[in-house]
Parts: sequence; C-alpha cells; structure tokens
Amino acid sequence: MKTKKDTKIVKEVSSKPKKLNKEKKVTYGNNTLIICEKPQASQKIAAALSNNTEELIKDKNGVSYFQFNRDGKSFLVGCAVGHLFGIKQTVARAEFPSFEVDWMPNYESKTGAYTKKYYDVLKHLAQDSNEIIVATDYDVEGEVIGWNVVRFICKRDNAKRMKFSSLTKDELQESWNNLQPTINWGEAYAGETRHFLDWFYGINLSRGLMRAISKTGQFRILSIGRVQGPALNIIYEKEMIIKDFKPEPYWQVFLRVRDLNKQKLELKFPKDLTDEKELARFKYLKGQKGVAKTDITTEQISAPTPFDLTTLQTESYRYLGMTPSQTLATAQALYLDGIISYPRTSSQQYPVGIGYDKILKKLQKFTTMVKYAVNQKPTEGAKTDPAHPAIYPTGDLKEMNEQEKKLYDLIVKRFIACFCAPAVTENKKVTVNVNGMDFNARGLKIIDKNWLSVYPNSYKDEDIPTMNGEVSVEEIRTEEKMTKPPQRYSAASLVKELEKRDLGTKATRSNIVETLYDRGYIKEKSIELTPLGLRIIETLQKYSPTIIDEELTRKIEKEMEEISGAKSGWTEKENVVVDEAKVIIRKIAKGILDNLDKIGSSLAEANAEVYKQQREENTLTECPVCHKGKLRIMFSRKTKRSFISCDAYPACKTIFSLPPNGLMKPAKKKVEGGEDEKNELCMECGFPMIMALRRGKRPWKFCFNPKCKTNEAWAKKREEYMKSKESDAKPGEDGLKEDEKEED
Repeated sequence: MKTKKDTKIVKEVSSKPKKLNKEKKVTYGNNTLIICEKPQASQKIAAALSNNTEELIKDKNGVSYFQFNRDGKSFLVGCAVGHLFGIKQTVARAEFPSFEVDWMPNYESKTGAYTKKYYDVLKHLAQDSNEIIVATDYDVEGEVIGWNVVRFICKRDNAKRMKFSSLTKDELQESWNNLQPTINWGEAYAGETRHFLDWFYGINLSRGLMRAISKTGQFRILSIGRVQGPALNIIYEKEMIIKDFKPEPYWQVFLRVRDLNKQKLELKFPKDLTDEKELARFKYLKGQKGVAKTDITTEQISAPTPFDLTTLQTESYRYLGMTPSQTLATAQALYLDGIISYPRTSSQQYPVGIGYDKILKKLQKFTTMVKYAVNQKPTEGAKTDPAHPAIYPTGDLKEMNEQEKKLYDLIVKRFIACFCAPAVTENKKVTVNVNGMDFNARGLKIIDKNWLSVYPNSYKDEDIPTMNGEVSVEEIRTEEKMTKPPQRYSAASLVKELEKRDLGTKATRSNIVETLYDRGYIKEKSIELTPLGLRIIETLQKYSPTIIDEELTRKIEKEMEEISGAKSGWTEKENVVVDEAKVIIRKIAKGILDNLDKIGSSLAEANAEVYKQQREENTLTECPVCHKGKLRIMFSRKTKRSFISCDAYPACKTIFSLPPNGLMKPAKKKVEGGEDEKNELCMECGFPMIMALRRGKRPWKFCFNPKCKTNEAWAKKREEYMKSKESDAKPGEDGLKEDEKEED
C-alpha cells in the first residue's frame, strides 16, 4: 500500500478526479450504471427497480446484464463476480519482507482468468453511462468491490450508493428511494487497509516459514497470518491444558427414599467427595428415617434472541451438524435467492422497518407455527450492527435443496420464536435431611410451552414426586468417577471463541478455521492439533511470538473500526496503521531470517511426521492389479487434484481418478464394540469408500471403482458431457474450462 511517506495515497481517488479524466476529456453515454456484486443480485435488482420490465442482454462471451427505462431515464445493471481486483506484488523478485504491492485485476492470474469477461462488460457499460450507482452488499467487502469497479474500471472518483439488507422487491425499492449520495468511504478505506494488512502479514510471514522449511530440502505449503496465528494458538493452549490434565477420582453418593404414600425417589448428596474415607459416614444411613421438604417455584424462560451470524453458525452446528463455513455458504445462497436477509451481521435486533406483520403473514403459507407468535414486538439481544439487522426470513419462497431447506427452517423457527411468549415451567426441589445431611433431587415440568413449541431446545419434562414429612431410607449407592479435561473446540465453538476474543470478523472467522484444517494444522471434528500445528506454534513462540499475539490483532481490529466509523472518509489513520504494520513485520522477518536453519529444522521434522501419518491414513487396500503394493490417495501439485494410485509405482502403474474439487480422504466407520476405526467398504463391490470434503458443502461418500454399479449413471453422464464439449474451447487439465471451474 502506498503511503503518504512513499509516493501517493489512495486518498486521491476520493478527494479529486483521477488525472486520467483531467488530462483527457471523456464523453460518456446517457445511461445510469448500477453495479452489483453477483449475477443473481443483478437480476433481482433489475427486476425490482424495473417492475419486471427489464431486458436481458448477453454479450459475445455470454455475460448477462440488464437494461430498463424508468422515469424517462435508461438504466444498465451489470455485475462483478465478487472481487475483480486483488492485492498483488508489483515487482517480480522483491526483497523479504515485501511491501511493493498494489491492486491488480484478478484476470491476470490463471485462477482468475474467468473474471476478464465480467471486467470487460462493466468497462463497456461504464463508457455508455454518465452516472454510477453501487449496489454491492452493504459491508466492508462489498464496499471495496464496488469502489474498485468505480475507480479502476469506470474511472470515476465517486458514486451513489444503495443500502439494503435483503433482495426483496420492497426493500430494494426503498433503498432506491433513499439513495446515499456517496460511497460509504469509511468502510471503503477500512476494507482497503484490511486487504493490505492481510497481505503484508499473511504473505510475508507465510513466505518466511516456507523459506525456512525449503532450506531443509522439503516442500510444504505453509501459511500464517495476523488472525490465523492467534487462532491456532488458542487451540494449542487448550491442547496443553488437556495434555497436562491429570484425572483424579471423586465419589458421588445417592440416596433412595420412600415416603408414607409409598412414593420412591433417588436424591444426590450435593457435594462430590474427593476423599474415599468420607464415604464411611454414609454407610449407616440405610434403614434410617429422614424428613423431606418440597419447594415448588414457577419460572419464565424468555424466548431466544434473533440470529446474528455467529449464533446462526453455532445453532446450525448443534441442531443440523453443519460446519460454520457450510452454514455461511448456505445462508449466502438463501440471501441471493431473496429468501433471507443479509447473513453477515452482528445484530441481534429486528428493526420495525423490516415489517414484522407482513413477514409473519407470508410465513403462514410455510408453517402453522406462526400461531404461536403472539407478541407484537420481538425479543432483542445486546449486539447491534449499523449496516444490517439480525437475520430474518423475508417470507418469499423459492425452490431449495435439502441443506438450504434445513437451514431456512431453522431461521424461520428462530424468527417466529422471537415473537412468542416466554415458556413457563414448574421447578421442583425435594430436600431430604438424614442425620443432619441434606440430599437433593430436582424436577421440571413444562406448564406452558409457548416458544418451546416452535424452536429446537433441550427442555424436557422431568417431573418428580412431591414429598413432605417422614421418609425411609431404602438404599445407599455410591459411584466412583474420574475428573475429565475440558472439551476440545469444535469448528462452531472455535468461531464463537474468536468472536468472544475480538479476533477476526464475522465474515472471516469460519474461513480461518477452514484454513487451519486445509493447511494440516488441525484435524477431527473435536479439534486436535496435528504435529505440524503443534510445531508451528512452538516454533513461533520461540522465535516470533509477535505473530501469535492476540493483543496486536485486537488492536488492529479496533483501528479498523475507527477507520470504518470515520464520517469524513479518508484520514491519516490509514497511513499510520500501515506504517506501524511494516515496522512490526520487518522485526518479525528479521527474527525468521536470523533463525532460518533452526526454524526450518523444527518444521521439517514435524512435516515428516505429518507426511508419515497422512501416508498411513490415506492407505486404502491391497492393489487389485499387482497384489503387492497398496492403493493410496495421492495429490498432484501440478494438476492440483487428488487421485488414487498403487504405491508400488513405477513397477505398477494402476491409477484411479477422483473428482476435481475438495479434500479426499478414506471414509471411516467405527469398529463394532470399540472406538477404533476402519475403512468403510462399498456395499456393491467391496472397494473402500472415499469421502470428499468441499468447503461450504456437506461431506460426500462415494465408491471410486469405475466399474461399480453405483457409478454406472455417473460414467455415462460424464461420457455424454465430454462428447458435447469436444468442439468447445481448449479445456484445462481437468476437462473443465475456467468459467466452469468457477461455477462448480
């Protein structure tokens, strides 16, 4: 990022027109261009603002845009496909650490080549337009996407702004009627600063680690960043607590009594005993008399608060088994279909403006549970978000896949529950005193379910008899138990912990967790550190503790908030934050370079251990061709694809292809009667099953045997597909063109 101290600052973009427009007078057309973030959004915005009179136009490369007339003016609606620009290094061979970076079109990279046609269409539409309106998602990333299109493609210094939280016709029309006069400069500058900082930390520090391990002759893609480091350290700290935990025995004492009405009840001594000798004083209670007393109270359990993104992710994991990244991807799809409001929100409040009554009325077509929504105002949580309300269903319905239906159902139930009356329970506590010692039993009876009839919950009727007066002790029972270490994090609870510690943003936390999995630093649903993850943290603690410093990351996040909240747009704060980061990164880089051999040796040792484990874990079965080697899941760095081959290569060249996307691993199932696992076999042919893990999607199990009956339909479909593509443009290595890869 170019600072004031260097050459020029991005401030020039907002404060005055670019020199290009000053030096050469540009004549624009008479249209107004509306810039959207995704194709789906552009279609909905065009339909809403034109009252469904929009005309669909396709350019020669198949990119769609829309044209409509309104109030005597012509409007064009074009779209990006997310970010059309990214931070890239501007020099071929930069020193370490490098700060020679700037915004570059993503189409210049092989993976982003498909964005070129969208770039070209927007450029063409901008030349035909005299006014620009940004209609990207109203958040930091959406602002950066829109701003980059405005300044780099449209060559303008500003634009008007639509602000909306759902893609419904009513809200989009309301947004149009209340256009903001300028881009949200605070969010734009905060977003740009964040992009530069993430590159400075992530790329430089990751290169440092990879330089160290490559010096040992090994290769592995390693990454670390200003949030990724502290996140991994949080897992490490929990792992150390679990490792150092020493189980200790304790005892629980239970008492069974019978009253004069022949009612029986088991009660528990309220204190766990840590000394076995203490059990002696309970041995003589059997056959003795005691006095029972029952206390009954009623309690109101308030309805849950509206969904913010983190709560949606944790509840989705709890009730649907969806990971945070799967939840976010699914929620984003529902938003683009106009079915729910914008999911990347921190708010736990519904403003009146969303139209409670109208939404509840629409939902009556979807569920009968609306009858429980008796309150005029919803419950509210403490958290707010200046950009978007809490997540809510719009009441509009579209065709959904199974995963989308489940998440939508959960969001609908949560929304309705927020308008329900509190649940009412009767709480019963029975206390029995024997020889001066109290024993307790608790029961719960749900009197009025109210919101419990709508939203998933753990409340259950566990009523116990009412006892008062004399009781007889019929039995004394003791249980010996061992103390347990704290539970490991799940993906959902780790996202919640990151939020609690103010690390990362609502939009990035789930991606950070996914990256830790992808890099091989953590594994399993109940998150465990791998040897590599353990060694990364131990190495950083010794040689670069700043990388895992939570306080540093929190400080940066607070500075981002200050920049985002600036009303006047650009301030000197951006330059200060970037300059401070450069000082810190240079210091970290020096520590890495000074200890390159030690760091490399440490990481290489862990990498070798991980490689050995992965080799063992990815071994499937004996090769059916040579019967000497074993089939293993392999990964090609050249094609970036997994495949299965015999480890007796080159003597045996048996190979099986696998789908092009996702992490491939053997499907496992537990051995009956134990905790051990074994490879799961195909019911049809007996081949080991493979599990494909794709970001944002549910795991998929399949048989890799091409001759298996389960693959007959797939093989036929693929053969037909390949024949239909023979006359198309030159395919990539996996048989798919770049645009098809993106859509997949």
